[in-house]
Amino acid sequence: MRRQRNTKIVATLGPASSSPEMIEALFMAGADVFRLNFSHGSHDDHRRSFEAIRAIEKKTGRAVGVLADLQGPKLRLGTFAEGPITVKTGQSLRLDLDKTPGNNQRAPLLHPEIFAAVKPGDFLLLDDGKVKLEVKKCGKDFAETQVVVGGKLSDRKGVNLPDTVLGLSPITDKDRRDLAYALDLGVDWIALSFVQRAEDLAEARRLIAGRAALITKLEKPSAVADLDRLVELSDAVMVARGDLGVEMPPEEVPILQRTIVGACRVAGKPVIVATQMLDSMVSSPTPTRAEASDVAAAVYEGADAVMLSAETAAGQFPIEAVTMMSRIAERTECDPAYHRIIHAERSEPEATAADAIVTSAAAVAATVKAAAIVAFSLSGSTTLRAARQRPRVPILGLSPKAETARRCALTWGVHPVITEDIASFSEMTAKACRTAAAEGFAASGQRLVVIAGVPFGTPGSTNILRIAWVD
Repeated sequence: MRRQRNTKIVATLGPASSSPEMIEALFMAGADVFRLNFSHGSHDDHRRSFEAIRAIEKKTGRAVGVLADLQGPKLRLGTFAEGPITVKTGQSLRLDLDKTPGNNQRAPLLHPEIFAAVKPGDFLLLDDGKVKLEVKKCGKDFAETQVVVGGKLSDRKGVNLPDTVLGLSPITDKDRRDLAYALDLGVDWIALSFVQRAEDLAEARRLIAGRAALITKLEKPSAVADLDRLVELSDAVMVARGDLGVEMPPEEVPILQRTIVGACRVAGKPVIVATQMLDSMVSSPTPTRAEASDVAAAVYEGADAVMLSAETAAGQFPIEAVTMMSRIAERTECDPAYHRIIHAERSEPEATAADAIVTSAAAVAATVKAAAIVAFSLSGSTTLRAARQRPRVPILGLSPKAETARRCALTWGVHPVITEDIASFSEMTAKACRTAAAEGFAASGQRLVVIAGVPFGTPGSTNILRIAWVD
């Protein structure tokens, strides 16, 4: 089950990919992590998908990650009395808390937190930015706006506020129920939507209580402004380009993507690039050349993973989409310039024994032409540090904890393996050699670079490096 690429693929499950047979086919095509989108589907739907994923793991012996993506707060208009309306550029449009269906002069917006936070000069984007309003006057229960960009509006269209930090939690009552269910299932990652600031992560951490790792989705300008703190407080980050592209000018998104990926690489945190990567494959068996270049750009930046959303959840060609994404990543990584590009922005190691060991491991592996680096890790910290160096050889991430191996399925270059615990140097070396041979990473006579921490089983204690020969 060895992948011929370092970049991982996250595939979203949905109506087009809900059967156990289809989920297995997506895994065989190249999916490393599966996303359960709690914005859609029932709890029973997600349970069936989760059980199918764990069955694949048991069948193949390969650790597979499961990501539960919470919906987050959805801000929407109310309804209109006589169906869709059209607002013209320059006209006034009042927004208020009155539940009465609206018309082309006013519209219900039943979110008091919006009126508590907006101020004159702020902009509101409706229906994914198709209509743009500027606040001229506001109070605790209304906002008088002027239409900057006109267009058609209908019931319950979404509202984005790029200039406003709202006083609301990113975790709704629905999210709390979904989170509790996902944690009881045993998912590996929880993705938090519409994070605005670092403080938003505290509540999620408290509710998760260490039962899963936390992914912060960056899709708000205010979150990007707090980037360094958010990366520091997250276990991983997702560049959610959909809402980010609504709330910020499109020309800013590629630069932000590169900035976010770079910040995550410096911090050694996995980063996913998501949204519309192969969007045309929802209805076409092949992508556009621009989409292929988009995926390749994320690979060249050194992203840990690229994600498929509607392409696999609701598209007509889910297997083809995963296969194509895998092919693009593989071909890009074969470019002689690939490692030169991703190493051009590599950060300096921290002044710690652990960083010294993993930095040396990458250099030693290159010098002795090792077949792979084998990282033993209880918590995954050794494996993450090794991946941060983006070595030229694969990383076997061995852990006695299934949840650690599954989380490492998201990490660049890591082939995760669930293994029994070790108690001695000799056992560590022997197990590394056996596993590398069994998983197809090394043959007799080849060398491995083995890193771990002693005392064995102590999280975060990376302090040993050995060169081993495969018999």
